[in-house]
Amino acid sequence: MDSDGLVEFERHRPRLFALAYRMLGSAAEAEDAVQETYLRWDATDRAEIRSAEAWLTTILVNLCRTWLDSARARRETYVGPWLPEPVRTGHGELGPLESAEQRELVSMAMLTMLERLTPAERAVFVLREAFGYAHREIADMLDLSVANSQQLYRRATRHVRQERPRFDATPDHVRALFEKFLGAAQSGDVAALESMFTADIVSTADGGGKFTAARRPVVGAGRVAHYIHGLVTRLLPGFPDVSIDFDEVNGGPAVVFRTAGAVLMIATIDVVGDRISALRMVLNPDKLAFFARAEQASTGGSAA
Repeated sequence: MDSDGLVEFERHRPRLFALAYRMLGSAAEAEDAVQETYLRWDATDRAEIRSAEAWLTTILVNLCRTWLDSARARRETYVGPWLPEPVRTGHGELGPLESAEQRELVSMAMLTMLERLTPAERAVFVLREAFGYAHREIADMLDLSVANSQQLYRRATRHVRQERPRFDATPDHVRALFEKFLGAAQSGDVAALESMFTADIVSTADGGGKFTAARRPVVGAGRVAHYIHGLVTRLLPGFPDVSIDFDEVNGGPAVVFRTAGAVLMIATIDVVGDRISALRMVLNPDKLAFFARAEQASTGGSAA
């Protein structure tokens, strides 16, 4: 590729990755989608392209729509619950997240919810909500009528609104509650854990069959409290050098568990008032690889 074409593509790369990740819920697949878009950009006659942003966005979002169909089939055979791949967001990795609404759109809760939409609904919702495209632009990108784009958006919004998590807690409040939760978990205080949960709390662990984790979500304050106690009892003796740190992941506070420098687990919570309403734990090492690489790159480290 000529240098001008490469420079132009690189200018759009961060936005393309942010879009692909919101569409796919997988950082690794988002990287692949961006690379495939680059290959098509390299192979086309760019003299005929009036807007690089529109052309690249159109190619990328339609690639993601196609990939979502095959991804859905793969996830039907996935071992245990499927959760999105966690991404660090403290340095603009997914674009500006300056408002609660922007953070909500990349949260683990929202990305999990978007899995229930059709590929077309998800594309319209992401383009409209996260990137502010007008329905005329979306219709052109997705080869739809404006009326169809509006209909898909209304349908997607209705699905999301039915189960949309409440994001009334500030990041500082979430972190403080997370710290209290960790203290109770490490001390083995099951009663304290239970008192911190909503009655209908749901704990979801994604081990992908590669790390021992509950194969189904655990529901209810008492059950989750005992489950967390058992998990900590099993986990910590097996990894005596575990370190626990906070980081910003998917727009909110998350806890990163490491052993011997390697990422072992990333956990996030949803908060309602002063209680935890959901706990999500990613333990599948395949889903932690992108996070680890990004972390190493930001600190100037190298992969082991």
